[in-house]
Amino acid sequence: MTFRTDAVTQDWPRLVRYLESHGHRFALDPPPRQFASGFANYNYLVEVDGEPCVLRRPPPGPLPPGAYDMVREHRVLSRLWREFPLAPRAFHLCDDVSVLGAPFFLMEYRPGVSIGPELPPDLIGQPAQAARIAADLVDALTGLHRVDPAAVDLDSLGRPHGFLARQLVGWSRRAHRAYDEQPGRIVRKIVEWLEDHTVPERAVSLVHNDFKLDNVLLDPERFTPVAVVDWDMCTRGCPLYDLAILLSYWTEPDDHPAMHILRQMPSAAPGFPRRAEVLEAYARRSGIDIGDFRFYRALSVFRLAIVFRQLFNLYRLGTRTGPEFAGFNDVADGLLDFALAIVDGRCD
Repeated sequence: MTFRTDAVTQDWPRLVRYLESHGHRFALDPPPRQFASGFANYNYLVEVDGEPCVLRRPPPGPLPPGAYDMVREHRVLSRLWREFPLAPRAFHLCDDVSVLGAPFFLMEYRPGVSIGPELPPDLIGQPAQAARIAADLVDALTGLHRVDPAAVDLDSLGRPHGFLARQLVGWSRRAHRAYDEQPGRIVRKIVEWLEDHTVPERAVSLVHNDFKLDNVLLDPERFTPVAVVDWDMCTRGCPLYDLAILLSYWTEPDDHPAMHILRQMPSAAPGFPRRAEVLEAYARRSGIDIGDFRFYRALSVFRLAIVFRQLFNLYRLGTRTGPEFAGFNDVADGLLDFALAIVDGRCD
């Protein structure tokens, strides 16, 4: 794990007083440190009751509906660890915004490394390791989808009936807002195609809703999974949508230029399987019919384009800084082009 040198400071003395009133000891020595990874939520390594843990809160400013939901995430992580060991255990929620300006929660700390767009030096030129990491991702995702929500008291989470239709409606509305209610021709064409090709849902499971490599922490020596993080959008819905989201980040060597601009996963490196191979591996391990997957592919890439447009809008509003945010509009435009190519059958 790496930490920011320009950490966003919270009102730590106020947090000390708040946690003391709830029977917890919050240490200011060593001082809290903000993790460097992530574009949105703020995560800090802190010490509570003599143990390292993570404080997680949303970013400041106006937030897209349905995202950065700390209450939902705490609900999931306070229960899911009992059946899905890769889920860190959350143990305290504060929904009083007067403490830090937003809801936040505390969860256990799982030391591990997060792999972003580049492979760590130890994995470069190691195709067998890359293939194993990919297999572990599929195993983790199918493991999550096998969890019975009732077994972890999450059988009332979300509304699984009509899940895909609501995803399409929701991302269409977000696209309109993201483009100031004036979406271009490409957005309109993608939405029209998705509306005409919506598929029946084949199964219901817990879905992470943003499952990808950098949301899986790995043991720094063996590069095996130790935790899955970022559960603020977890719900019950169609597991194939979760798989499609993973594949929306999965770049291949000869991919659409938008995917190489995206730079979210190093999956173009030797050893990583193609998206079609990942899809087949998931189907074998889960037993779920993967027919009509093109709808899921198009919807997930469209979703990703709108996410990056939303992040760019936060930059426009001044609530996000940094050179990477300035380029997110180009990322969004490129991903819309890619989604249109999937819709038109020119790419998979």
